[in-house]
Amino acid sequence: MSDCTSSLITFADRIFVAGHLGMAGGAICRALQRRGFSQILTASRSELDLLDGLAVERWFAQHQPSVVVLAAAKVGGIHANATYPADFLLENLKIQTHVIETAWRSGVRRLLFLGSSCIYPKFAEQPIREEALLTGALEPTNEWYAIAKITGIKLCAALREQHGFDAISLMPTNLYGPGDNYHPTNSHVLPALIRRFHEAAERADASVTCWGTGTPLREFLHVDDLGEACVFALEHWQPTADQLQHLNVGTGVDLTIRELAEAVAEATGFRGTITWDASKPDGTPKKQLDVSRLAALGWRARIPLRQGLRDTVRHFRDQLDQQLIRL
Repeated sequence: MSDCTSSLITFADRIFVAGHLGMAGGAICRALQRRGFSQILTASRSELDLLDGLAVERWFAQHQPSVVVLAAAKVGGIHANATYPADFLLENLKIQTHVIETAWRSGVRRLLFLGSSCIYPKFAEQPIREEALLTGALEPTNEWYAIAKITGIKLCAALREQHGFDAISLMPTNLYGPGDNYHPTNSHVLPALIRRFHEAAERADASVTCWGTGTPLREFLHVDDLGEACVFALEHWQPTADQLQHLNVGTGVDLTIRELAEAVAEATGFRGTITWDASKPDGTPKKQLDVSRLAALGWRARIPLRQGLRDTVRHFRDQLDQQLIRL
């Protein structure tokens, strides 16, 4: 992979961040602002429905972005994926196709597509290298979302190969931080744990029961680290024709769900016992990304998990006080 001494985007670029109200999109906007980019274009769903292809075309024609970051997606945890498989597949395919194709046809100069580590096979060799894509069966509990994300990656690669469209993709590991979804059934594991342990601490419960055995291994990346990685990739990463056009983003460090629950209990002040309901699914037994490629380009995550958890719990409680938590 090649690095470059000068930035591939400039302060004159009009950068459209699709999904800016989401956790990842918000972090990308903050990172762009910290870096000094001021021409950041955003649109809420009421202003632009990404499921409406004609509306997307009109918006691009009116606002003429030169750089696009696609962070918009329908997301959720195991329960949500199992309950709404068609929604996860259809909505994500529509969002991706509308934005990526319109960006290409509109003359956008550079596009970054944000994928997910769930694209990789359930039993991929650990840590997971980018080459593992499409080498085995997916984890059934999120395969619909994964299939949509794989399609987005391949659409970017196909447009680059056939038309020279400068589209790149990043695959983040499990994210946490400001802007997360804390819904009791439709959220991912870490925000679900934060909410559960916070509520248990508030009630002074004697115990908290968590799903599964607690043995699966997971890797967690603070969303502000992801934002910095996205800006770094936009500025500095230009794969050549014979290289992979997607990169992993993570810390390269994992821990068990049991260890995670204990860390969340500490961060929220919960002092009871933790029990495990082994009748509930664990999901993928281990998922740790190989992040050596991005590290070789000069980027590494900076926020330690325990510090990130403390900050996230504080932000969660501030949002609760302001009645801003999304349910």
